[in-house]
Amino acid sequence: MQILIRRQPVVMTTVLVCVGFFSALALIYTKHESRKLFIELEQLTSERDELNIEWGQLQIEQSTWATHARIEKVALEELSLARPATSEIFVIERQ
Repeated sequence: MQILIRRQPVVMTTVLVCVGFFSALALIYTKHESRKLFIELEQLTSERDELNIEWGQLQIEQSTWATHARIEKVALEELSLARPATSEIFVIERQ
């Protein structure tokens, strides 16, 4: 009985040391994963910002290419199209 009483503190100490060790390892692992995920988040945020800038530039470019003056200029100069005379325009009414 006395041997069990003497061993009990040693066993408890060993168990507590093991639990503390594994707890420290888990803390290190989660901290490392957290830092990796934060770095990935920052990279994705940077990529999103770059894509938003590019999207804005593309919208400006589209609005420039789609102006009525530009379309008319291309139709006249590159496609050799001309406006029809008033007598050539017919209005069809839907009933």
